[in-house]
Amino acid sequence: MKKRNKTTRLVLLGLLTAIIIIQTFVPLLGYIPIGPLSLTIIQVTVIIAAIVLGTLDGAIIGGVWGLITFIRAFIYPTSILAPIIFTNPLISVFPRIMIGVVAGLLFYKVLKGRMNETLAMSISGVVGSLTNTILVMGFVYLFVREPYANAIGVNVEDLLPAILAIVGTNGIPEAIFSGIITPIIAKPLLKIRKR
Repeated sequence: MKKRNKTTRLVLLGLLTAIIIIQTFVPLLGYIPIGPLSLTIIQVTVIIAAIVLGTLDGAIIGGVWGLITFIRAFIYPTSILAPIIFTNPLISVFPRIMIGVVAGLLFYKVLKGRMNETLAMSISGVVGSLTNTILVMGFVYLFVREPYANAIGVNVEDLLPAILAIVGTNGIPEAIFSGIITPIIAKPLLKIRKR
């Protein structure tokens, strides 16, 4: 029984890693362009990994996404901002790892057993997604403020309101999306995992 559980975990870990890779490289699977915005949905895969496989595996899946983002910023940037932002591993890797850590700990240590499982998954999805947005944009402000401001055409003094606008226009819809989709996918996978 223990061996089967370990095999199932490894299969799911491999599957979610493959999904992260596909989402990163295939347009519209990881980023949805809506007008001038580009909503990231890859964080949902990391959150699902944290809920279905646990905090450590969620952090591993997040780390895979972060490493791909980091490497891609050097060899095949997705935008003119990617080399400015994502060549710093604190911005490209750390927030992605923290999605899995925060979503997993919140689900297993704080919410599970205290409320409806679907609601706990949904809240974990929202908070996990916001973790990524807040850390990425916070680190952008701390570490690459001036080059980022120049790239988006604002004065450095006006950068904080611009960053807060991005959090509002991108981060909040991403969090809502994560809160809706996470339980829809994670709940059946968790049942399979428990068998």
